[in-house]
Amino acid sequence: MANKIQELIEKIKKLENELSEEIQKKEAEFSYKIQREKISFQEDIKKKHKLLVKAVSRYLQDAALLNILTAPCIWACVIPAFFMDVVITVYQSICFPVYGIPKVKRSKYIIMDRRALRYLNFIEKINCTYCGYFNGLIAYVQEIAARTEQYWCPIKHARRVASMHSRYKNFFEFGDAENFRKNNENVRRNFDDIS
Repeated sequence: MANKIQELIEKIKKLENELSEEIQKKEAEFSYKIQREKISFQEDIKKKHKLLVKAVSRYLQDAALLNILTAPCIWACVIPAFFMDVVITVYQSICFPVYGIPKVKRSKYIIMDRRALRYLNFIEKINCTYCGYFNGLIAYVQEIAARTEQYWCPIKHARRVASMHSRYKNFFEFGDAENFRKNNENVRRNFDDIS
């Protein structure tokens, strides 16, 4: 059973890598290049994009009233998000060296590159920056939590989880008491697969 689970996890990882490669192929299709994390488009593409910008006044005029009215609710979430960002970054900076856990690179998760898209107006760029930050922050926090869980409690759940984090594959099976007692120290310190 454990081997079958490991096999499935490996297949999922392989598919994720294939998906990532396919996404990277879009660079050529949409005429952009990424060099040292900086994105640049060909000049003719920049001009085409600029022609497709929707004026802010038109954007607001076309927006659904309920979307405009609920926008403050969305933006209010940025305050606790910033707080969580600071707290979790400080937490890993202090605790991970003590536990011997490799630190999570924030820049690998929080990616805000959509501002390079010239076909987005000012509001769209701000919204895209917010979404990139917030979703990246959640992924960053999840990875820090996953590494913490591997150190403190590397046991799979009995019930089905909606989404498995990156470290879950290393956890002990629920109810496997002997293996947990025998190998817990090895599992809690095994981060060799992290580059």
